[in-house]
Amino acid sequence: MTTAVLRKELHTIIDTIPDRSLPAVKPLLTYIAEDYWKPITEPANSEESAMIEKRVKEYEKDPASFVPRKKRGIK
Repeated sequence: MTTAVLRKELHTIIDTIPDRSLPAVKPLLTYIAEDYWKPITEPANSEESAMIEKRVKEYEKDPASFVPRKKRGIK
């Protein structure tokens, strides 16, 4: 079973749960989903740090050459 199919089945199950039962299900779903909203952030490795430093220097040298994410359509 693919993830997409499983998600669709779960959505169907949630949509058919009686209203009186939703408050009982919410804590479980919140608990399960909690890990998704708390990603693990690792420190940058030396290669990533060098890349970041390079881009910071490029920005400091000519800030006008950078286009804000919103203008590029990136969220």
